[in-house]
Amino acid sequence: MATVLTKHERNLSAIIHASTFSKYFIPFGNFILPLILWMANKKEYEFVDYNGKQALNFQISMLLYSIIAGLISIPFFIGFWPEVFDGDFFGFHRLSDLNNLNIHISSDNFRFGRLFWPVGVTGIIQAGLVIVNVVYSILATIRTNEGERFQYPFTIKFIK
Repeated sequence: MATVLTKHERNLSAIIHASTFSKYFIPFGNFILPLILWMANKKEYEFVDYNGKQALNFQISMLLYSIIAGLISIPFFIGFWPEVFDGDFFGFHRLSDLNNLNIHISSDNFRFGRLFWPVGVTGIIQAGLVIVNVVYSILATIRTNEGERFQYPFTIKFIK
């Protein structure tokens, strides 16, 4: 015998998933609001309990993946900083040349090259994580409102 979900359970579960978008308005809102809604209703409704765990586990996993992607780029920044203190880095010695304005762009003088490719790769990873977070949060909201059990991909189960 299948249990029939009430409209209240479905709506509450959908609100838990949709409340993860509050991170764009409230710092750590993607953890705080779903946690409050889940903690207040987990004992009454099994469907809400399941969806609250799913939403929180996914948000924690996305945060962890973002931190790891950021940590990957740190060695490249550390290798970049000694060049900043080189006297010729910003080209201050050439300020007197502004009277003879001659615009010439040469890839040989492009000293940020070592910095941009790891930051670019890390930026692409971060943008991908944002897209995955938005898309799957919307899918979870829609599917749970229809009464389906939604399971996020790439999720580490921190809350069991």
